[in-house]
Amino acid sequence: MKKIICKVEYDTDNAELVAKLTQGELGDPAGYEESLYMTPAGKYFLYVNGGAESVHPAENITRLSADKAKAWREANNL
Repeated sequence: MKKIICKVEYDTDNAELVAKLTQGELGDPAGYEESLYMTPAGKYFLYVNGGAESVHPAENITRLSADKAKAWREANNL
């Protein structure tokens, strides 16, 4: 997925996957995934996607500061 935020392109195909959190099983309407990526320029973003009844019912990208990326990893024990 690609998304432009504040004139910066965030692209899951061109970034490094740093960590991934999966909740639920494949096909679970309440299940979801959160994937932390780092761009070649060192910027972090969170890609999310999930079932219709999950906290992430649609795929999206949110940019994160390095501190917030670290906090996300620590909060999820990743």
